[in-house]
Amino acid sequence: MMAVAHNSAQRARRFLTMIFPAIVCCVLLNFSGVSAYEELSDLALRSVPGGGFDFDAETGSLLAPLLIPRVPGTAGSAAAQRHIAGFFARELPAWSLRWHNSTSRTPATGDVDVPFASMVFTRDPPWMVKEKEEKEKDGGGGSGSGSGDVARLALVAHYDSLYRPEGFVGAIDSAVPCAMLMHVARAVDEALTRKWEDLETSALAEAWEAELHPALSTYKNPLDAIELFVLLDLLGAPDPRVPSYFETTHWAYQGMAKIEARMRALDELKSNPKRPFLPDSGKRASQFTSAYVQDDHVPFMARGVPVLHVIPTPFPPVWHRMEDDGAHLDPAAVDDWARIVTAFVAEWMELDGIIEHTEAAAVGKRLDDRSKTEL
Repeated sequence: MMAVAHNSAQRARRFLTMIFPAIVCCVLLNFSGVSAYEELSDLALRSVPGGGFDFDAETGSLLAPLLIPRVPGTAGSAAAQRHIAGFFARELPAWSLRWHNSTSRTPATGDVDVPFASMVFTRDPPWMVKEKEEKEKDGGGGSGSGSGDVARLALVAHYDSLYRPEGFVGAIDSAVPCAMLMHVARAVDEALTRKWEDLETSALAEAWEAELHPALSTYKNPLDAIELFVLLDLLGAPDPRVPSYFETTHWAYQGMAKIEARMRALDELKSNPKRPFLPDSGKRASQFTSAYVQDDHVPFMARGVPVLHVIPTPFPPVWHRMEDDGAHLDPAAVDDWARIVTAFVAEWMELDGIIEHTEAAAVGKRLDDRSKTEL
């Protein structure tokens, strides 16, 4: 367990951010006097919902719409954007969306600029939303009080796909990870609401009592506020081996690996791999090198953001091949990753004692029981 002590007068404020780079991102908040990465109970772990029918390659409401070519600047990319944005608008209306648009030239387009759009989804607690609205109304901007004193967990997956080979779908690269981010957001949303409702009446006054001036904020800018940048990529193939790439975030890797081990011991995971998905918990400091996989995290890491890269090595055999489609996914591995990542986020946001009592957990349990019966 990682524990970080804070001055009792200034509460730790922890958010979750999900980034879809084409890319996507979401943000949540946690208040506590002493912020700690606390393990979920066995009951809570058993309550973490899997992807179920939402991850069916042909009919799944989260995954199937993404199993199309999604080359930037094409109709497929726009369809993926609408699917992701529409999901949050319909099912998670309390989450806000911020777009980051840019253009760039690619080998495929030569001198033609191609549009790239990253989506950042944020879920702020109700009192912070109210503060932002009031500040905007007063003409003071929309950052809200204390926005420079929140720590953020960023979950990231890219929604674009390769332009070659023509018709490439990219199921593991990265339709499945994008579907997982949507699943995680929905799975923890109600638990966050319940937690914040409890905090709003008992802790809010104390939390803001020692409010610091923005110039004295803990974090200078949004990048500085990212406590951990978790990039999901190439997930959904059978028998993945995800190493621990960085010593600086090995503690977080160990937390996710322990979740996997505990869920397997509880018989809550469906796959039967040759080895654990995350086998490097015992990796020693002397075993880490400067080598890493080039991916969407590199610009963030170069600016000092701590990165947990969840990507298999070696890459799955379907990598950058036409076979990277829905038919070649391992449904059990997909479901297991959905559970593991959701549990990791629930632990980070300290939702033990809450998530097991949500409707998402109840629905997930019913669907899981139905799936087991049909199998």
